[in-house]
Amino acid sequence: MNFFNKTVVLGVTGGIAAYKACEIVSALKQLGADMHVVMTKAAKEFIAPLTFETLSGNRVVCGMFERNFEHNVRHVSLAQKTDIFIVAPATANFIAKYTHGIADDFLSTAILACNAPILLAPAMNTNMLEHDTTQTNIRTLKKRGVHFIESEVGMLACGVKGAGRLAKPSVIVAKAHSILFANQDYAGKTVLVTAGATKTHIDPVRYITNHSSGKMGLAIAEAAMNRGACVILVHANLLHEPKFMPHKSIKVDTTQEMCDRVLENLPEADFIIKAGAPADYVVEPESQKLKEGNIALPLKRGVDIAYEVGKIKGNKKLIIFAAETQDLIKNAKAKLKRKNADMVVANNVAIEGAGFWGDTNIATILTRTRQAVHDKMLKSTLADIVLDAAREL
Repeated sequence: MNFFNKTVVLGVTGGIAAYKACEIVSALKQLGADMHVVMTKAAKEFIAPLTFETLSGNRVVCGMFERNFEHNVRHVSLAQKTDIFIVAPATANFIAKYTHGIADDFLSTAILACNAPILLAPAMNTNMLEHDTTQTNIRTLKKRGVHFIESEVGMLACGVKGAGRLAKPSVIVAKAHSILFANQDYAGKTVLVTAGATKTHIDPVRYITNHSSGKMGLAIAEAAMNRGACVILVHANLLHEPKFMPHKSIKVDTTQEMCDRVLENLPEADFIIKAGAPADYVVEPESQKLKEGNIALPLKRGVDIAYEVGKIKGNKKLIIFAAETQDLIKNAKAKLKRKNADMVVANNVAIEGAGFWGDTNIATILTRTRQAVHDKMLKSTLADIVLDAAREL
């Protein structure tokens, strides 16, 4: 379970259960979320904003008219970048205000401006929770698509035993994850992804490589994790370090190292997605730095990782990439057959919007029986399309 690259806003209202919100913030932060906390005036009576600022790493917002923050319409800007908005504890007062669109503080204003999924975790006295007004408000919000997590039954702060106790922080976190990542079709599957450009060393200070940034491979690995997969990431040189934490991350330098690590981890994998860009040629490196002057490098073909995997993959699904500059479909089909792959994602890197360093790609996905062209889109979007197609193999 991870929340990497996700912005989570936690609203804390004025109830004794506010102290439990600290555990929610801590857990989400450790799972990679960019955490932001909004507190009502009443919530500050139960816990200090400094506690949440320390746990979240971000400034806590408490009032509508605070001036010591960046110049923008803060409740709108925060709502716009939110991936999920959680309110825990959600008091009867807050639920009533939200139901009827009352926006008289920062929290109620921000949540009305938010189009992201909303998760409310009620916590209150049993009689308040079971009152017709509260239950009507909850039903109304559910009809509008607001998510709720049921209160627990137990001893309440008022000394009464009954429903109304805030759900366990771990349960709230798990519910938020299930809302954000509803599609868990890769749960129970292991996806091995390669990413980045390997190197061919010439001497102790020089090497040959290619233009691969690793962005496509990282996008696929992250998307697979979000869909429930156990991800093994074998990566070489990357433009940016991953902003998520795969189940296993293996750093390599050369093509042979990448091949060795892929084959070592192959038994665990259900899908092998070769989005990395291995250096195709190798040279016997010099032990000392080559001096100035013309040199001739005796290049020879290096190991073909996809070919080696294709020979022994059995029922595992092998998805390869074909970065071409001409004869895209012809070359892609040839690679599909030669490497015994199940699917090839082909792109002409000479076309604007489909190159190595950008955030977009243009691809044609081919299997032995199908072909689909996908126009320019974000690599993160293409990653899910690749995973969709792989599941159909």
